[in-house]
Amino acid sequence: MLQKIYDWIDERVDVTPIWRDIADHEVPEHVNPAHHFSAFVYCFGGLTFFVVVIQIISGMFLTMYYVPDIENAWRSVYYLQTEVAHGQIVRGMHHWGASVVIVMLLLHTLRVFFQGAYKKPRELNWIVGVLLFFIILGLGFTGYLLPWDNKAYFATEVGLNIAEDVPIVGQEIRSLLAGDEEIVGAQTLARFFAIHVFFLPAAMFVLLGAHFILIRRQGISGPL
Repeated sequence: MLQKIYDWIDERVDVTPIWRDIADHEVPEHVNPAHHFSAFVYCFGGLTFFVVVIQIISGMFLTMYYVPDIENAWRSVYYLQTEVAHGQIVRGMHHWGASVVIVMLLLHTLRVFFQGAYKKPRELNWIVGVLLFFIILGLGFTGYLLPWDNKAYFATEVGLNIAEDVPIVGQEIRSLLAGDEEIVGAQTLARFFAIHVFFLPAAMFVLLGAHFILIRRQGISGPL
């Protein structure tokens, strides 16, 4: 059935050459775990992307129930966990996935650094990867407030105070994140939700696209 659908689309759009150009390429022997046990370190990037996909899918499900205002944010999360079928599992995946993706990204970054894969001609891809690292950290920080419980509230207040201490632009950063309020409030929650769901994911998709294009053109880096 799927083959018939693919053939129908391919007959009209001719997607096979496009797909072959994207997917069909040689994988170097040094990244094959069957030949080299150390090749497992090259899986960190793919595993990071896999967890990111899980975060996107689970996050899309969560936004179907989440209400981003201070009166209903915690109630919507509680309803999701207690009333929605499998809601607690999906929220747990998103919650723990936020930590796992940072760990995997750190391992991938360390692998690239210690194997010298950031050197010529891959400097631009290293810059894109570092930007992605900060995007993921930003997603973790903005998502932490959304359940609107005591831990999230006070942790965000600490984070905003740290941001405010940044030289020269600290006050502007806090105002951008928290709004005009002196404490974490309705504006903060609304802004964190918008940044977490719209702005940072949009930047992440652009950077991921650039990252994959550069990997496709330059190939997978070799061992040190």
